[in-house]
Amino acid sequence: MRWVSYVSPVDGRERAGMLRDGAIHGVRAPLIDVLAHDGLASVVDPVEIVPQADARLRAPVPSPPSIRDFMGFEEHVATSMRAIGREVDPVWYEIPVFYFTNPASVRGPRDPVEIAPGSAAFDYELEVAAVIGRPGADIPVDAAAEHIAGYTILCDWSARDLQELEMRVGLGPAKGKDTATSFGPWLVTPDELEDRRKGKGFELTMTASVNGTTYTTGNLADLHWSFEQMISFASRGTQLRTGDVIGSGTVGTGCILELSRVHGTESFPWLRPGDRVRVEVERLGSLESTVHPAHPVHPLWP
Repeated sequence: MRWVSYVSPVDGRERAGMLRDGAIHGVRAPLIDVLAHDGLASVVDPVEIVPQADARLRAPVPSPPSIRDFMGFEEHVATSMRAIGREVDPVWYEIPVFYFTNPASVRGPRDPVEIAPGSAAFDYELEVAAVIGRPGADIPVDAAAEHIAGYTILCDWSARDLQELEMRVGLGPAKGKDTATSFGPWLVTPDELEDRRKGKGFELTMTASVNGTTYTTGNLADLHWSFEQMISFASRGTQLRTGDVIGSGTVGTGCILELSRVHGTESFPWLRPGDRVRVEVERLGSLESTVHPAHPVHPLWP
């Protein structure tokens, strides 16, 4: 099944719905409520059926309770470190590290994205996210798959200069990350991907382009940390809730930071206003965003 959140072309209301044969079967409840109960039962008597082309898609979960973004791909971590003469910290192989990002900054699959105020090094990051359906705490790895409602594309927009500056203090990333995070276009249930399971992920090609030029080519099967391991770690000593987002981290070659460190900023410049970024994952669809100028920076001191 493929679930969406959308703005109805009939009455302008935001609804959840199941995508089937190019049409959205809309329901009255938001997607978090649908995931928490019997999703199939909610579309037996849909409130409306509208062509997908006529509806504006939102992020599948427009207001998730929390977003945890991990670093699950070894190639991305190792390549970025080697390019600046460093090795991967051994801790990365011991625990699947993550940070919290901003649920208020969620964008839909076709929404524009503003550069973070004050940033001159704006970047995309191509990822996949699992969305929690069944809540739980202290979840064992071998039971974690039962808590996944589905998978969607995640694009983590990053202000690299702000990120580097704030992390010198020993906290973050924070302002370097919280301007925008894009999700969508739909939430694909795990059964639709099971035939592609490979290694710790799925055999699904991941690509990204800027202004029509391909930048990224990777595969979800290259995960070092599985979603089940990430979910188990995230749930230690706390409750994962329905709608919580678990990000995979950036696939190898999946951002300008990594590419520019290896090939130079002339070949891979930072994003600028007017740039068009498309990220795509096999079976999960695509996100397309136009980069907009930043809002002005208000000084902190007179």
